[in-house]
Amino acid sequence: MKKAAGSSSSTPKPTSWVLPYQTQNLREIYTMGKKLGQGQFGTTFECTHKATGRKFACKSIPKRKLLCKEDYDDVWREIQIMHHLSEHTNVVRIEGTYEDPMFVHLVMELCEGGELFDRIVKKGHYSEREAAKLIKTIVGVVEACHSLGVMHRDLKPENFLFSSSLEDAALKATDFGLSIFYKPGETFSDVVGSPYYVAPEVLRKHYGPEADVWSAGVILYILLSGVPPFWAETETGIFRQILQGKLDFESDPWPLISDSAKDLIQKMLDRNPKRRFTAHEVIAERLSEEEIGGLKELFKMIDTDDSGTITFDELKEGLRRVGSELMESEIKDLMDAADIDNSGTIDYGEFLAATVHLNKLEREENLVSAFSFFDKDGSGYITIDELQQACREFGLSDVHLDEMMKEIDQDNDGQIDYGEFAAMMRKGNGGIGRRTMMRSSLNLADALGITENKCLNGD
Repeated sequence: MKKAAGSSSSTPKPTSWVLPYQTQNLREIYTMGKKLGQGQFGTTFECTHKATGRKFACKSIPKRKLLCKEDYDDVWREIQIMHHLSEHTNVVRIEGTYEDPMFVHLVMELCEGGELFDRIVKKGHYSEREAAKLIKTIVGVVEACHSLGVMHRDLKPENFLFSSSLEDAALKATDFGLSIFYKPGETFSDVVGSPYYVAPEVLRKHYGPEADVWSAGVILYILLSGVPPFWAETETGIFRQILQGKLDFESDPWPLISDSAKDLIQKMLDRNPKRRFTAHEVIAERLSEEEIGGLKELFKMIDTDDSGTITFDELKEGLRRVGSELMESEIKDLMDAADIDNSGTIDYGEFLAATVHLNKLEREENLVSAFSFFDKDGSGYITIDELQQACREFGLSDVHLDEMMKEIDQDNDGQIDYGEFAAMMRKGNGGIGRRTMMRSSLNLADALGITENKCLNGD
């Protein structure tokens, strides 16, 4: 489904440049390689950075396809949004942008594991456990987008890539060409997206960020069953089903799927966007009992009047009882951040979502601190020499360092970048690299604030 033309579509752009600044010539910095894919507006190639030998993906958009000012603005907005989201672990990182008289080039991290769509086709459908892991990543991206005032507007399995061909490779969102910045309460009317995944309110031309949650719900249905929830032979038929069709939970494999999974899908695919789950609520709903841990009891402890919601005064008193020294203004900021629906109180779902989000941020900060310890020269990479130095400091044997480098160094460039380090620390296996790194990291626990439990469960 193409983007609907706006009122400015016939207005010619006064200049033929997308970027508001000059750039170097792409081919002076990168060597172009094989074609990776073809989209509506651009072609993606593999490219190699001449100075470092590192491989990237380059999306090249021919300017002849940019027919009006709106098209130029759309490309510039896509670049801005990618930079806006570039620090998120599950968003394809943008490395740089280049422009010449014929093309605009977006250089991004290379994800060699292919599309989620291709893995679904190959597998047929995922187990409930596998699907839960994937949808938490997808909804986590949606939550991050919405918290930063971005609507993706084209969520589908084709727009999620695996970082490598490994079974447990990281899943990353890509293609923000239809994404847009929005303000709370703002609605949109242009019909955009892909037929199977578009929300009913988009077809009715009055929608907001809730449309992304609908699309994620469609993806979850497909992950579990291998087929879309609303389908027909024609685009018109698909839209009719989206507006009026009934969810099929009778056909295989649905009788074998848990009621909680089906209930979640129904809450994500509620045709009323006001009743539909938010990204925050989806994440809280899908937490396992182990992940929730003592949060339920903590919520009850803070909710002294047993009303099911936490007021500002209850939060302040609860934090005081657990020894917090936060100032009142900081507690107010916490309250505002957690109170998603602006009700003035925090319900259980908001409490869970906010707590999990803070824990993730804390774990990420701990990983960054640990990486910085090993990266002695601050180059952004850990070398074999730096590993040997760390081993000497903590009296560890360095006999297995070569094997350890091979285990962690996924792109075989002879050094460990932050992504490779984080992937190794988050893995649940007992590989040589993880054991050695873990022993060194645990010795840093006091300095970095990392407990043994956080290290061993740092996912």
